[in-house]
Order: sequence, then C-alpha cells, then structure tokens
Amino acid sequence: MAAHAEREKSSAALGSLGAAAFLTGLKVVVGLLSGSLGILAEAAHSTLDFAAALITFFAVRVASKPADRDHAYGHGKVENLSALVETLLLLGTCAWIIYQSISRLISGQVVVKASIWTFGVMFVSIAVDLSRSRMLYRIAAKHRSQALEADALHFSSDVWSSVVVILGLAGVKMGQSFPGLTFLEKADPVAGLLVAAIVVWVSAKLGVRTIQELLDASPEGVAERIKSHVEAMGTVFDCHAVRVRHSGPHDFVDLHITLDGNMTLQTAHDLTEQVERAVKEILPGADVTVHPEPSSKAT
Repeated sequence: MAAHAEREKSSAALGSLGAAAFLTGLKVVVGLLSGSLGILAEAAHSTLDFAAALITFFAVRVASKPADRDHAYGHGKVENLSALVETLLLLGTCAWIIYQSISRLISGQVVVKASIWTFGVMFVSIAVDLSRSRMLYRIAAKHRSQALEADALHFSSDVWSSVVVILGLAGVKMGQSFPGLTFLEKADPVAGLLVAAIVVWVSAKLGVRTIQELLDASPEGVAERIKSHVEAMGTVFDCHAVRVRHSGPHDFVDLHITLDGNMTLQTAHDLTEQVERAVKEILPGADVTVHPEPSSKAT
C-alpha cells in the first residue's frame, strides 16, 4: 500500500514537471516574438514552476524513505523544506517582474504585438494549469503530501495570473485599435505588476505555512481536541502535555495521561493502547506515544 502511494505521488510530481517544461518553452517563444512583458513574466513564473516541480519530485522520493538510526522521525521534513525553496523561488522572480514593469511604464518604448498567438498561449496555459492543479490537489489530499499541496497551490495561482495577462493583452489590443484608448497600451506592464502581486501573495501564504511546519508548530486546535477526546474515556483522570508535530505526510503525537495508581501494569498498558486508538480517530495514521502516570484517586 505504501509503495503504491509513493508511486502515485512520484507520478503526479513527474507529470507536473513535464507540464511545467512544456509551458515554459511555449511562453518564452511567444513572449520573445510578441515583446509582451506579461507573457515573459509568465515565462519566468513557469521557469520557476519547472524548478519547483523538479524539487518536489526529488523531495517526494526522499521523504518516502523509512526512518533510520539518524532520522528517527523519518524524512518527511524534506517535503516541508522543498516547499520553503519553492517560496524563495517565487519571491525571487517578483523583483525582476516588478523592475521590468516599472521600467516599461516609465519609458513606454516597448511595443507589444497582441496577436492570436499571444492570446492562444495563455489560454493553453490556463487549461494545462487547471488540470495540473486539480490533479495535484487530489493526490496531495489523498496522501497528505505537503510538497504536492505546495505545488498545487503554486500552479493554481498560475491560472489567475494568466487571466491577468490576457486582460493586459486585451487592453493593448484595444489601445492599438482605437486612438482614443491609447492609454490602454500600458496595460501589459500593469498586468506584469498584477502578476507579481499574485506571486507575492501566494509566496507569503505558502512561506508562513512552511515555516510553521519546519518549526514544528502544532496544528491549530488539534491538541485541545485530543485532550478532550482522551479525557472523555472514563478510566483516564487527566490528559496533559499534549504535543503534536507534523513531518511531511506524517503526524507525531506525544501525551501524558493520569491513571489509577492501583492498576496493574498490564491494565495500564492496555489502556494506553486504547488511548492511541482514540488519538488516531482524530489523526489517522499518527505515530502516538502515551506516557501513563499514577494517581492517588480511586476508580
């Protein structure tokens, strides 16, 4: 079952890699021929998509390695690390897009050829990105993959940025066709700025989540749910020191419970296994460690 999951995740990452390579080449060619900054910005974005997809592909493979003596909690953090690298790559392209956009708005010297090819490449991009992001979200949710989820978020943002570029090209076409609307010829660099804004927003959202994961921040409200669920068991007096961490697709839970001090060791052991099952009702597949402590209370 685990081997099938890893093959499915690797296949999803590899498919994303191929799609990113195709779109990058297509946008570079059309962007250079048309002179469209919006499309060139999208080409730069797609180049980073390709790099991010490549990182994700290798991260998924490494993260699937089982725990060993040097990595007792497994290699799941590699997925979180790949998501952080994706964030830095996204932010890196924003500076170039913003610089070029402002330069064109100030100089106004670059002529954009808003042809059927420029519109066509962006509609192709939207179709590919929609199918790719939906596939990645599905596989990420199925296998709880942080890296694939980051990829899906990354590529779904491409759909919106492509729509912005199309609007920019439409503005350029109208400005070139109607003398009274010449101001719309600046719509392309404005579209470039809007693409950059989308990239920054996605990067910030992804970056915050990734850093929280790398710092072992507990999922919001999960520790409280576990505490309430365990304390609802009649034989547990108290549940405390609940710690939850996430590593790649895996959850690790560590908690302390207070039990009747007169219990036999076997009874206490059986109860800790019941607690483990109760925790897994909230976090299926979690690695749970239960520390029983004696109490002077009588049952």
